[in-house]
Parts: sequence; structure tokens; C-alpha cells
Amino acid sequence: DTKIIVVQDPEKIAKLSKMNADVMGAAHDPFYGAPTVTVIVAPGETRNNIKDGSLVIGAMQSAAYAIGVGSCWINRAREVFSMPEGKALLAKWGLPEDLVGVGNCILGYPQDIPEPRERKAGRIVKIV
Repeated sequence: DTKIIVVQDPEKIAKLSKMNADVMGAAHDPFYGAPTVTVIVAPGETRNNIKDGSLVIGAMQSAAYAIGVGSCWINRAREVFSMPEGKALLAKWGLPEDLVGVGNCILGYPQDIPEPRERKAGRIVKIV
């Protein structure tokens, strides 16, 4: 089953942030200071693990928007949880080491709510 790991402890978020930043060779916080970081993981041996986990993140983002919470999909969970340090975190959290990172979804209340963007031309193809 796909798992959602919810992290709200600032020290744990800082550790995950550093691990994520290290993967991309950056020094900034890839979680943008969000007070809640979720990690979505899925069984490594299942055919649709990434698809299933992606649907979970998409549903989380839709639900967050519906209640006025900001969200952002953050990549690199796959790399973070394939490293020994990531595997150690899974074990510490009582989860199997064979889980694969699908992505992170950060959650918080946005300072500004941007206007919707114009739909890209050609995005929707209507067949009648």
C-alpha cells in the first residue's frame, strides 16, 4: 500500500530538507519553509507504485486547495529514500526498507494567492 508520512517537527523537516537539497546539489530549502512536509512512499515491487503514489499526491493537492491550504509537489523523494540515510529513516519509522519514494507534498497557508493562469492553447482536445 502507498503510505503518507506526515512530518511537522521542525528538526525532522530540516533533516529531510537537507537530504533533498543534497540530491540536487543545492543549499536552499526545497520545502520553502512549509510547516508540514509529507513523504509519499509506495511498495517497490508493485507494477503501479509510482502511478498510485502520484494519484495520492494529486488528491492531497486538490483536497488542500478545497480547504484553503497551499500545497506544492516536491521531487527527489525517490533519490532520498534510496540512499542509506533514507533507508535508515524508513526503518526508524517502522516502515519496510523496500518502499520507494514517490514525492513530497508540502502543506501550509500561503501568504499570497496567485491569480489562475490562462489555460495553455492546445491542452484540451475535444472530440465530437
